[in-house]
Amino acid sequence: MEASLGPISSPASSSTCALHWAKTAPHKTAAFAGARKKSRNLRFFPCSWVRAAPPRSQLQDSVNGELGPEIVDISISPRVNSLKPSKTMAITDLATSLVQAGVPVIRLAAGEPDFDTPAAIAEAGIEAIRQGFTRYTPNAGTLELRKAISRKFQEENGLAYSPDEILVGNGAKQPIMQAVLAVCSPGDEVTIPAPYWVSYPEMARLADATPVIISTRIEDDFLLRPEDLEASLTEKSRLLILCSPSNPTGSVYPKELLQQIAEVVKRFPRLLVLSDEIYEHIIYAPAKHTSFASLPGMWERTLTVNGFSKAFAMTGWRLGYVGAPKHFVSACGKIQSQSTSGASSIAQKAGLAALGLGFAGGEVVATMVAAFRERRDFLVQAFRQIDGVKISEPQGAFYLFMDFSSYYGSEVEGFGVIDDSESLCRYLLDWAKVAVVPGGAFGDDRCIRISYAASMPTLKEAAEKIKSAIQLLRPVAVV
Repeated sequence: MEASLGPISSPASSSTCALHWAKTAPHKTAAFAGARKKSRNLRFFPCSWVRAAPPRSQLQDSVNGELGPEIVDISISPRVNSLKPSKTMAITDLATSLVQAGVPVIRLAAGEPDFDTPAAIAEAGIEAIRQGFTRYTPNAGTLELRKAISRKFQEENGLAYSPDEILVGNGAKQPIMQAVLAVCSPGDEVTIPAPYWVSYPEMARLADATPVIISTRIEDDFLLRPEDLEASLTEKSRLLILCSPSNPTGSVYPKELLQQIAEVVKRFPRLLVLSDEIYEHIIYAPAKHTSFASLPGMWERTLTVNGFSKAFAMTGWRLGYVGAPKHFVSACGKIQSQSTSGASSIAQKAGLAALGLGFAGGEVVATMVAAFRERRDFLVQAFRQIDGVKISEPQGAFYLFMDFSSYYGSEVEGFGVIDDSESLCRYLLDWAKVAVVPGGAFGDDRCIRISYAASMPTLKEAAEKIKSAIQLLRPVAVV
């Protein structure tokens, strides 16, 4: 009997279940389908909650014939229903399930370093446990960590944030979400250059604000043009989100361009800026990082977010922070105090050790960055050999965001038509056994994102598999 796809039930939270990759018919995931020819109907289905089976006692009519099951309202908040689940999480989870099922998938979808947390940082966390530093900390974070972050801001970014202008959170995502909630009101507009990190528009929607997307061009290295920004701003514009180095493109905003953007921002009194600088230390010379708040007149308008996950290979420690004028930080702290409270005491000790490694993470981080650069150089050279592929060479982070749209319209026997980034990623997963992320998830359907946070042997194998799969296609669009 053919199963109904309808809503898909999951015991996981909506943030972790995200999307389920499922077959159209019969209802079976590719992890267990086995045969390549049967996977061409693979597609995404949004996850939603379904009514659980009622207790057995409710299913039995009473002796006097009264109705058994109660009718339960299982509707979900419209605000939550407006959110799109994260495709990066979905593909990462799917690739993991395929590997666990014995399918040799190369996973290049996740946005986290493949290195272990540096030993000195890990030892600091272990020592915190040994010393019994396992209790609640102040909501804003320990004073010693906030003082260390304050010094880091001053020495590395030229920013004067006092400890009471810093809030430590559970990863950098939490401070970003809290910042959006703290400054946006219903009807406000959040301006977001595309390609963007998948969570920015959804965070705006959670705040009852409207995401306003500004497309950028690969010819401009996906950098926002000041004239495009100004044309998009209105009296409702409340927050501009900038990410440099960028996820998903690896683009780095030059100081001169940021100064031009700052001049536009000055002309809109209500406009604030959220500067996401989580990839700050993963940058390739001659590119240089500039903190937006360091520009004239921007400190008062800017909320600067950073963290430990990327540069220090601490994704699982969940530790990030925001620096901003005190009234903004206090507002963010109110939200945090009524949700998670303070970050892990153990992670905070580890973060303190990370900041003690030296300027920009010292030699430990420099070694990781050198490895990322070698991987970037290899992949850029490898993919430039493929006809019809457009590449903007990343100057930071650990992603390649490449335009494969010249292959849209290709048809593969046994698979079907490749007509967008999602179908191309399905094809690469099915035929090349490589998991990458559709550019549509980041607001640019022409592209796909490949993470090179993997070993060189793994990347070489993946590049060969992708090139072999693409060779079966023919560019059909004018490049």
